[in-house]
Amino acid sequence: MFQVDKKDFLKWSAKYDKDQGWLGQKERELGTRFRKSKVMTKADLVQVVEWTFKDDEAKKRLVLEFVARNDEASVLRISSQAFNLPLDDDACRINCLLMLQGVTPVLASVVLSFFNPQRYGIFDVYAWRGLLGNEVPNLFSAANYLKLLAALRKTAAKHNLDVRMVEKGLVKKKLDEAGVIQKRSQRKSKHSTAKAKTRIKKN
Repeated sequence: MFQVDKKDFLKWSAKYDKDQGWLGQKERELGTRFRKSKVMTKADLVQVVEWTFKDDEAKKRLVLEFVARNDEASVLRISSQAFNLPLDDDACRINCLLMLQGVTPVLASVVLSFFNPQRYGIFDVYAWRGLLGNEVPNLFSAANYLKLLAALRKTAAKHNLDVRMVEKGLVKKKLDEAGVIQKRSQRKSKHSTAKAKTRIKKN
């Protein structure tokens, strides 16, 4: 665990947004639509899945197969119920969304973070490590998300920030410290070099 002040959260959150690119725009678009309509369509849910598993094609395909089993009426009804529950009824909101096929606590956290970034953050292992230390066994449960959410909200209230901003700051800081961006760049560089060598051989 580490100490981060408001200035740090703002800096790391801004870096996170910069790295997201069009994904940040997609998050804002979906969030605006959820808040305005107070409902999520099946097509919206598909976009949430694509956003969440953008770097894992195999997992994305698998989850989309499950999500496809939901009918439109069920997605509309369940999401409307989740979005219109009392402000502090977090457990019911999550459990509501978990009724949809393919929706896990992580996906539910993404939907809720898009819907209300002031009160929700995404269930991410790096956010957990930043506030609560090493992850526990079977981390990604609804109960553990509520535990993380409480820690995120406490930190957000301390610095007068949105919960999503705190979570983004924690995730980005941990990713950079772990050298994830650097490793991706190295892989990209090696891939480009390999492609270049292939072209040379063909010529």
